[in-house]
Amino acid sequence: MHLRQLELRDAPLMLEWMHDSSVVGLLRTDFASKTLSDAEAFISASLNGCKDIHLAIASDEDEYMGTVSLRDIENGSAEFAITVRTKAMGRGYSWYGMKAILQKAFDELDLNSVYWCVSRKNTRAVRFYDKHNFHEAVDIPPVVLKRYEGIDDLKWYSVLKDDDFDAKETVAGCKVVHIKTIPTVDAGELSFFESDHDIPFDIKRIYYISKVPEGVRRGFHAHKELKQLLYCPYGRIQLILENAGGREEIELYDPSIGVLIDQPTWREMLWLQKDSVLCVAASDYYDPADYIRDYNEFKDYISG
Repeated sequence: MHLRQLELRDAPLMLEWMHDSSVVGLLRTDFASKTLSDAEAFISASLNGCKDIHLAIASDEDEYMGTVSLRDIENGSAEFAITVRTKAMGRGYSWYGMKAILQKAFDELDLNSVYWCVSRKNTRAVRFYDKHNFHEAVDIPPVVLKRYEGIDDLKWYSVLKDDDFDAKETVAGCKVVHIKTIPTVDAGELSFFESDHDIPFDIKRIYYISKVPEGVRRGFHAHKELKQLLYCPYGRIQLILENAGGREEIELYDPSIGVLIDQPTWREMLWLQKDSVLCVAASDYYDPADYIRDYNEFKDYISG
């Protein structure tokens, strides 16, 4: 997936989400009345000197999946907005688009802050921002609040330039491991880990999953005793973990970052980029009896 300029050919798919009540039902704009001409006019304006930034979130095949925006860019800040098609939900497009536009805001535009708001009734959006560790903001400038005058029950968020919103030490209670990495000038990096030194078990098995198309989910199981280190040496994979500590996710995209699973944990892996590779170092040999492949059985197992 990637960001690119909006194109007129995106208009029919943009109109699709505009007329999808499950997407726009809690948004303040009356999208249901929009026409194909309205979508085309919006795209044309974004390409012809519009002071706001509107970009397409696209699949690896360049199919339009949604729009991400920076609006009202002034005084070192901007308002963030994102909308994705139903087809794109739960497949990593929203998180990718958000991270990419925030990187653009801080690295390319040199902004100091980005803010946005959602209706508290929009529980899907609130869950999305909360689970990614964005916190409610209370110091939104009055000039910004004035744009939403008369609209109640809004939840505001903001990110500052130096915030490391993607950093985690644990995910669902599982340790995020920084794999030792040695950089070489003009010759890449070498990363390594050793049994019992860098990870707390003796490695009995190493396997990897490759050649997976974008948007495919794998996993859907847990282990009773097996300990594992999961890492992604190439590409981008979203790792969703659930155990007695809760349910949380992390994106693996840096070869020097891994996740140590040392307790019974349900896992799902979503390929955000085709041909990404997931590597696993395991504490024991393959044992079918150690697997829990039924989610309800897993919930009973960890609650018992």
